[in-house]
Order: sequence, then structure tokens, then C-alpha cells
Amino acid sequence: MAFEECIFEPGKALPLGATLTGQGVNFSVFSRHARSVTLVLFASSEPDSAYKQWKLDRQINQTGDIWHCHIRGLKAGALYLYQVDGPYIPENGFRFNPHKALLDPYAKALTDLSRWDQRSGTGYNPDDPLGDISFSQFDDLHSKPRCIVIDDAFDWQGDRPLNYPLRFSVLYETHVRGLTKHPQSGVEHPGTYRGVIEKIPFFKELGITSLEFLPIQEFNEREHTGINPRTGKPLINYWGYSTVAFFAPKGSYASDSRLGGQVREFKEMVRELHKAGLEVILDIVFNHTAEGNERGPTFSFRGLDNRIYYILDENKRYYKNYAGCGNTVNCNNPVVRGFILDCLRYWVMEMHIDGFRFDLGSILGRDQQGRLMENPPTLERIAEDPVLRHTKIIAEAWDAGGAYQVGWFPGGRWAEWNDRYRDDVRKYWRGDAHQTRHLATRLAGSSDLYLRDGRKPFHSINFITSHDGFTLKDLVSYGVKHNEENGEQNRDGNDTNYSANYGFEGPSLNPVIELVRERLMKNYIATLMVSLGTPMILGGDEMGRTQGGNNNAYCQDNEISWYDWSLLEKNQGLFRFVREMIAFRLRHPGFMRPEFYTGKDGNYNAIPDISWFDETGEAPDWEEIPTCLALRMDGSKADILEDRDDNDFFIMFNAGATQVSFKVCPPLEGKRWVRAIDTGLPSPEDICTPGAEKPMVYPDQYLTQSQSMVVLVSG
Repeated sequence: MAFEECIFEPGKALPLGATLTGQGVNFSVFSRHARSVTLVLFASSEPDSAYKQWKLDRQINQTGDIWHCHIRGLKAGALYLYQVDGPYIPENGFRFNPHKALLDPYAKALTDLSRWDQRSGTGYNPDDPLGDISFSQFDDLHSKPRCIVIDDAFDWQGDRPLNYPLRFSVLYETHVRGLTKHPQSGVEHPGTYRGVIEKIPFFKELGITSLEFLPIQEFNEREHTGINPRTGKPLINYWGYSTVAFFAPKGSYASDSRLGGQVREFKEMVRELHKAGLEVILDIVFNHTAEGNERGPTFSFRGLDNRIYYILDENKRYYKNYAGCGNTVNCNNPVVRGFILDCLRYWVMEMHIDGFRFDLGSILGRDQQGRLMENPPTLERIAEDPVLRHTKIIAEAWDAGGAYQVGWFPGGRWAEWNDRYRDDVRKYWRGDAHQTRHLATRLAGSSDLYLRDGRKPFHSINFITSHDGFTLKDLVSYGVKHNEENGEQNRDGNDTNYSANYGFEGPSLNPVIELVRERLMKNYIATLMVSLGTPMILGGDEMGRTQGGNNNAYCQDNEISWYDWSLLEKNQGLFRFVREMIAFRLRHPGFMRPEFYTGKDGNYNAIPDISWFDETGEAPDWEEIPTCLALRMDGSKADILEDRDDNDFFIMFNAGATQVSFKVCPPLEGKRWVRAIDTGLPSPEDICTPGAEKPMVYPDQYLTQSQSMVVLVSG
């Protein structure tokens, strides 16, 4: 880059970030309390590259709290950072340090983070006895990753976000890298966005509608300093819940190593997934940043305006820590609220994203002192923003500061990860006592949680497993967690898993044990797919992926976390069952009905929309009922909104250790029951394809195997 050919001009305050103008690039950054701001341009991404500094003039280059300039002659691909000077008074919450280069919060791409050691970027001198209140004069300009000016132009070929209604969706939570990094993945570009594209035929065969990716916003995987005690290899931040740049897709997930290649490749992935009818949902982490607590690095927000971006303690030297990761973003500060909305709009408008899952979403409902608010403006703005109106918004409705808001997450149209569903279904199928009535509540859409505030069954994101916890295979193979390779003496991860090993801890050569485990996995998937609500499955569960009992694999970028695609052949019966179960759900509007069951005769129903029975055909005694339950679902006008009828269903659940014969209620006149699903039978008898359902041997009774589930369909 020939800096002498560039012309420095006043520029404009908006939009924030680095924006191509046709004549150059407009730079704009927020800082209310800064005394001076300097823009630094670099000739290349090499650490020792030439650079040029432009100090912004308060009279010419500042509008309100926005510092801005225009560099005429600059083009896409330009590299830049900021240096910001201001008060350094930690006890008052000010941590400006002009010796620390800063990333633009609106940067759309960063150069390679793999060589970045965040510890060199502390605003204090770690060798000084005063610790974090000391002042570092070490200049880290050459060691920081650099922001890349991006040209947003892209051939979308007419693509738009798909925005499927939640009730017609089946979510698949996965990790971009882990999906295809394993040597058995069979892709040309393992561990990348293009690797995801290569797996589109698999996703289509499986039948899911939406991919929910673990964080892809730029994060520093090298921030973890631990060692795997078994292998001696460094542990890394694998999951990515520690954001560095919220607008920037992860560079190391791109096979295109050119400057800005990650943006182009990410857009290609979204476009091709959309062509295949697959949505893209991003797990996004607004609750904290990778800058950590007062002893963390200064790379962006802390050095731009610490008091604005973070919730500080009464002693403003310290940070409130509702995220459990050192700091808490000040989400309901009006400036930060604007940043969050700008970010979400960018991912929807420029990257065509269909939805977001908000990690520790309750933090977005805390005020600037950290108190939970009744009507949080940030949550309401997200729900009602006109750009985001059809975008899925899903909350993890709790945080690490004690908030738990499942069933009453504020802000309007939010869906929620329903961990009550996860736990109740796990406890039922494990055979715990007095769980049958809880199972019924979850099957019926969790009306105890969502009916009272006017939300619908589909606002419950139902799941059995997620990235945070056991895989489905491990849920039925381990009684306790086995996180020793995380290097924390197995102290990390959840101790309450409601899991069981069914006779042996871990992999077993006993075919009886493995048969029970496979049956339980099918029970979990079948229960998930016939429940009201929006189902989410953990990627790899469909092929029996295991993490060796590790229920907190956040630091394992290796075969513990990667998908072993050889399991697809080994466990083809399980895969077939999951595939057919997803198709079964999506064929039947009764399981996607927009309203809760009433349990009463309706205008269109000759019988109640749902009826409950014990194995004798009587109404259940909800206080005494053991491990057996049956339900009859009336399919008449199952989808009132689209005026669609469905079949009737009779579903039997037997979590006990013995066979149980259920009395089956009679079908409507002129109809008969046929067996569609029986998890107690071997593959392929366990689930029938459409038109191949099996007639009943005895019309009024059905013998269920131990720990099994049966679905009859009226035909």
C-alpha cells in the first residue's frame, strides 16, 4: 500500500466501522471519554510491516462521541487498528492506554489470530507489584491481529433468509470445525465453511430444516493456557464462547486464506445452504467478551470506553461477572444496545442469517447495575426491531449470576431453550419415580411454562442433548462425567446429568447392554419428535457420536469433539430411525400444532384433542402412576391456522424394566390402528415408512417391550 497516495479527510460519523465510499474508506469509532484517537494503517498483515498513523482532530474529526475520518484512495483489503488515549484511573472505571492497539468493534474481518498471545496486551504491567492498577508502556501495535476493510458486494444469486416458522422447524446444533475435521469426514475442505457445504447432501437426507452453529464470530482459540494431562498437548478454546469481534466470521474456519476470504466463504456457505432449503442460525455471545476481568487483555472495548461497554462493580476497578467469564457486557446501556442491534442487523442484512441463539440471554435483561429488569429495553428492541421481525430469536434463559427465566423470559416473541424438557424426559426414561406426569406436561408443549404469558408451544425449544453436556450415546453409556482430559481434575462440567450406563461404564462389548442403549436413544429421539414444541437435536447424535463421557468438551479440538463419520455405517440402524422419525414429524401437522391442547371437546372435535390413559385404559392417577403412560391425540383440525387435518394417534410409553400390555382405545368409526413406530423392535421394523405401517395383531391391546415406546396411527 502506498500511503503517500492516500488523502486524509474529515469523514462522517455514521455508519460506524470501516465503510467503502467509492472514493476511499470512511472510518468511524465510538469513544465518549477518550482524549485522542489515532487511526493506524498497515502495509500488510506481517507483524513488522510498515504502517502510518493519523491522529484525529477533535475539531474536525469528532461529532458528539464519534471519532471519524475518510481516507481517500484506500481500498478493500486495507488493514487498520486504533490507538486511544484517555484517563487511566482503574478505580473510576477508566482504562485507556495509548500503548495498546485496539480492534474496531465493527470490524468485519480480522487477520490471523493463531499467532496472537492475548497476554501481551494487558493495559497494566503484569510484573508490577501494583498489578492491574499499574500502567503498561509496552507497545503491542505489531503483535495484534488487524482489522480488514471488507467490500460487502457478493453475488447472492437472489438469495434471501428462509425464515421458516418455528413450528415447522427441526434444529440441528453443530460446530463448523468439528463437523468435518475428523479424517473420516470424507470432505475436501475439512473443518471449514466449505466443509459444511460438502455435507449438504447428508443434511438433506437426514431431513433437518435448520443448522444452529456454535459461535462463529471471531474468537481467540489460544486464550486457554491448560494442558491435556493425558496427551500433554495444549488445550484450546474450541467452542468459541469468548468473542473478540462480533461482526467478523471466524477466519480459521475458512479454506480461503486471502484477506477477507472468510467473509466470502461464509456467504457462500449460507447461500448454498439456503439453496438446499436449510436455514442458518448463529449462537451469539453478547453477555461477555474475551477481555475478561481486570487482569484480562485490552484489545477493544476496554480500551475504547470501559465504563460504557461493561457493568462495573461499586468499586469500578472490578467487573460484575454474571457470565462466569470475568466480565459482563452493559447490554442495556443505550450505546451498547445500539451496537447489539447494529450487529444483529448486519448478520441478517449482509450475511442472510435466519436466526440467533443468545448465550446466557438473561444478561441482556440486566440493567446497568446488574439488576434483572421487568421490561428490558434491549430484549424488547430485538423482538420488535422491524429488520429482525421474521428472524428467529432463541434465548438461553438463564445466566451464571443466578437468573433463571425459563417460562418467563421477557421481551415478547422470544423462544427459549427448555432445559425443563431435557431434564424431565431424561428422568422419565431413566426410570425415576413419579416422573410420568412431568413427561405428559412436556409432551403437551410445556403449557405450565408458556401458556400464561400468551406464548405458543413452538416457543419451547425442546432438546435432550446439546453441546453443553453428554451426547446422546454418552447419556446412555455413562453414569457420571469423565472430564479428566480437560485438566481440571474432573471438577468442571455438570454433575447432574440424569444419565445411566445400563450395566457398564462406557463402551461395552455386551450386546444386551448395547441393545438397551440403542433402544433408549430411539426413545429419546421419538419422544422429542412427537412433543409439541420446536425440536433440536445435537449434531452427531443421529450416528451415535461419543465424547468418551466428557460432558464439557469446550477445550477439546480433537477426536473427542470431532464427528467420526465411520459411525454412520456402524450405526446405520440408529441413523435410519432418526431420519425416518424427523420425516414422520414433518409429515404430521398434529405434532406441529400452533396452539396448546385443551383436553376438551372443541368445535371441530368429536372427542378431546388429547386424552391420557394408564396401561389399563383408565384415566391416570397422576400422583401414583408408575412408569407407563398412553395418550390419544385427535388429528381433526390439528393445524387450525392452515385448516389441515391429520391422522389420530395412540402413543404408549413404557419406561419400566418389564413388558407391559396396554389396552388400546378404539379408533373412530371406519378407521383402524396401524403400527408406525415401536422402538422395542429391531431395525428396520422399529419405524415404518409411509404406507408400510403394520396392522395390529389384536385390535384392542398392544404388548410393549421394556423401556420402549410405540406409536399407532389411524388409517
